[in-house]
Amino acid sequence: MNTAQRFLLDIPDSWEQVDPSGEEPARTRAQALASTDDPREKARINDMFRQGLEVTRAARRHGALLVAGTATMYTEGLFMAYGMVFAVNTPKGEELTLPVLSARLGVSSANGVAPKDRIITSAKVPHVGTVARVTGTEVTRLTGDIDVKLLTMHTMMPVPGSTEDFLVVTLASPNLPLKNEVYDLFDAITWTFRFVTDDGVQVSPDGTEGVAA
Repeated sequence: MNTAQRFLLDIPDSWEQVDPSGEEPARTRAQALASTDDPREKARINDMFRQGLEVTRAARRHGALLVAGTATMYTEGLFMAYGMVFAVNTPKGEELTLPVLSARLGVSSANGVAPKDRIITSAKVPHVGTVARVTGTEVTRLTGDIDVKLLTMHTMMPVPGSTEDFLVVTLASPNLPLKNEVYDLFDAITWTFRFVTDDGVQVSPDGTEGVAA
């Protein structure tokens, strides 16, 4: 019997499950704009916040179970990232093989083409086991006039007790020059993922219950 009812994912303290149009992102946007006198940089900052709003709206339109994000000013500049979790299932008779993953994940929605740097591989998540992962720089179509280029990491989490149901943890960031640091952060966040019962008891990959999460 599948006892997994919920999932837990630890996100950094600076990330919040809030709409980026809220008060805290507005303060960060004002701080970022005040940090430069360059009109082109101000336009880039405004564009990043606009894109962030559309990313979260698009995630909710597609039924995301979790939407979180951050817009944080550091000495080096503005850092933005988003985290989303989606429920997916594999049609009966179809296995989640690498060709299937290749066709479904990591393809730029703006043009339907896989990014040149896309990598399909496996990863070890302590409370889930060995899982499939897709990384790459995707051009994502948000609205009719908004495309955004994002570093992305999709990690497939098999639901315990099921061979067809998965949760996809998707993490993305427009901070392309920080590719290595961003992927290290995304891997650390994904590493915390676990399935739990309604009572908060952790569920192992084979569907058995363990200790409180």
